[in-house]
Amino acid sequence: MKHILLACAALIAAPVSAETVAITGGRVVIGDGSAPIDNGTVLVTDGRIVAAGANVAIPAGAKRVDAKGKWVTPGIVAGFTRMGLVGVDGVRPSNDTEARTSPFNASLDIAPAINPDVAAIAVNRAAGVTRAIVSPDAGNAIFGGQGVVIDTGNDMNAVTKSKLFQFVEFGETGARIAGGSRPALIAAFRTALSEAADAAKGVFREDGLLKRQDALALVPVLNGTMKLFIHVEGAPDILSVLALKKDYPALNIVLVGATEGWRVAPQIAAAKVPVLASALNDLPESFEQLAATQSNVGRMVAAGVQVGIGMINDNEARQAQLSMQYAGNLVALTKVPGATGLSWDKAFAAISSVPAAIAGLGADLGSLKAGRRADIVLWDGDPLEGTTGVTDVWIDGVKQPLSSRQTRLRDRYLDPAEGNLPNAYDR
Repeated sequence: MKHILLACAALIAAPVSAETVAITGGRVVIGDGSAPIDNGTVLVTDGRIVAAGANVAIPAGAKRVDAKGKWVTPGIVAGFTRMGLVGVDGVRPSNDTEARTSPFNASLDIAPAINPDVAAIAVNRAAGVTRAIVSPDAGNAIFGGQGVVIDTGNDMNAVTKSKLFQFVEFGETGARIAGGSRPALIAAFRTALSEAADAAKGVFREDGLLKRQDALALVPVLNGTMKLFIHVEGAPDILSVLALKKDYPALNIVLVGATEGWRVAPQIAAAKVPVLASALNDLPESFEQLAATQSNVGRMVAAGVQVGIGMINDNEARQAQLSMQYAGNLVALTKVPGATGLSWDKAFAAISSVPAAIAGLGADLGSLKAGRRADIVLWDGDPLEGTTGVTDVWIDGVKQPLSSRQTRLRDRYLDPAEGNLPNAYDR
């Protein structure tokens, strides 16, 4: 019996041999802005990229996946979403985007609210989206709380990184929440940071603007160890945000939306502030978007701004899959006289490596460079073309199912012949 126990212990202690997979013969897109590589290979071991490109040596015993005739890319990183927070928008118990009546704001951590079972996650996974930056919305205060990055894998462990950034509303929405004007917004923001500075010293104001937990939550924002995602659309408001860095130089700001960013692109670039931009806003839906143009992203990139594609206020809880279409449209703009778009390589990077880098996770996600997580998508054509389909998806090296509630409903009613229908909740 003792010998059996010792043998079992040795087996438990022995390292599990890592599986090596070689995806061969496809058109490989690294995702870092470089050109696609024909007849390339992607080598994966233990859920991480080992190598990707041409002339990659394949070790003996590696499992081979034939990608001939297909495109092989990193998974899409959705730059700004609220995926996993919303089941049915109109049903409040299934919508955790904002805390309308909570006494807390900046300290709210949305990680426990991420629901891997919401239909949008499976739908976007099947479309090639493997990671998403997920943000809370602002409720009754300008600060919405702490955002996360999630994966869209078919499991219950969706959160990749929690407490990654703080979200705050500026512009028209922030002004409304703060009391009805932009001066009130700026006063509220500065007061909150002042109370965070006091909290860092162990000083708390009983009659302050913030609860103790909220003041403490803003300390890493104040010292720059937590990113600050600021939703701002109009050029004057963007300049107001950039001016804050003079008094708070440690702020690690990311602009979200930035419809009029092109008007002040040189200033954004000089401040070295990245942008998660709404790709194709071209209508003045509000007074802060009067200068909307589809050339916004292209003009900012041309000015030296780091820009990834985000989808704030654009059905962002469920339609991150539109990122590929938006990137493709930016490529098409290069063919339109007078318009400014992106090259194919830069457009794909804007939905893969650039959002990952802006989130501070570029060394882990968003490309097929060695050491990154093996989030890989195989496509039957150009991934930025609307008619292209996904044939295979891996997340962390694990092959994923491509079914969803929508595909199951399609299959159920595809042949409406007479007879008994299957039970509604059969899987």
